[in-house]
Amino acid sequence: MEFKAKDIAALLNGTVEGDGEVRLNNISKIDQGVPGTLSFLSNPAYTKYIYTTLASAVLVSKGFSPESTLSCTLIRVDDPYAALAQLLKMYQEMNPEKSGIEQPSFVSSSATIGENLYLGAFAYISDHAKIGKNVKIYPQVFVGDHVVIGDNTILYSGVKIYADCRIGSDCILHAGVVIGADGFGFAPNENGPYSKIVQIGNVILEDFVEIGANTTVDRATMGSTILRKGVKLDDQIMIAHNVEIGENTVMAAQSGVAGSSKVGKNCVIGAQVGISGHLVVGDNVKLGGKAGVMTNIADNSTMIGAPVQDFKDFMRSMAIFRKLPQMSVDVSDLKKWMNKIEQH
Repeated sequence: MEFKAKDIAALLNGTVEGDGEVRLNNISKIDQGVPGTLSFLSNPAYTKYIYTTLASAVLVSKGFSPESTLSCTLIRVDDPYAALAQLLKMYQEMNPEKSGIEQPSFVSSSATIGENLYLGAFAYISDHAKIGKNVKIYPQVFVGDHVVIGDNTILYSGVKIYADCRIGSDCILHAGVVIGADGFGFAPNENGPYSKIVQIGNVILEDFVEIGANTTVDRATMGSTILRKGVKLDDQIMIAHNVEIGENTVMAAQSGVAGSSKVGKNCVIGAQVGISGHLVVGDNVKLGGKAGVMTNIADNSTMIGAPVQDFKDFMRSMAIFRKLPQMSVDVSDLKKWMNKIEQH
């Protein structure tokens, strides 16, 4: 599919600076641009590449001022990254949509199916499940008994949703996601193996939740494990039983939240963060990668480290830590000097 730069600018409510007739048939990173592609500049660290890129056109902010001659056409927009996201969404919507029920697949006679369902081969819809309108269920998905799935939700291949869980509208669950497996509940015995505590709760995903590949969200022991509206989880994340994640919180890969902890809204959680059980993380909190959270965290905090601490304190500590080898040498020299004085 090919478009002129001026047509893309019109779609994005942008303006063209340069050759508006240049034809574009793909998208490329600015440091790997090739002729015929559209690139974008949103991170100032990549500004140097705009002077050497081979991309035919580049999305830039309206305030961008080049410091030397450019060979590419500029498409000026309010926010290049947001404009790119809008463009990619438009491109995706142009692709033909999956539709119909493929065979072999199974739909229980007691299940309720909404209009315009796509059901891939080898998918299984269990008893009394309720599927909304315009839902896409890709091959090898399992939907358990009494599961509710809202309108416009997408379940990619291999998603497993255990009984009684509720998935909102406009959600996206990527390949291998497991919703509603048992929480990690076992009672220790004095003389023998652990006894399993039956998990009778469920998982609730509110609207506009997106969950990355191979992430797991465990059902509650009692009540619900809840991901509030707009939560975004990366790949390979573990959310334990009875956890609640607040609206619009985002969490990067390989992080984990232990049982019964509550994470507030609008939080940004880096990769490989571990949050212990029965804690409260406030609203608007930022946690740096590999943070180890073992205490409650107040609203609007920015924390890092294991155990976690205030970001500024952590950076000051690291500045001292880097000096420890030389400080060790200095202390050793000082001890030698003091020994000499004592000997005299």
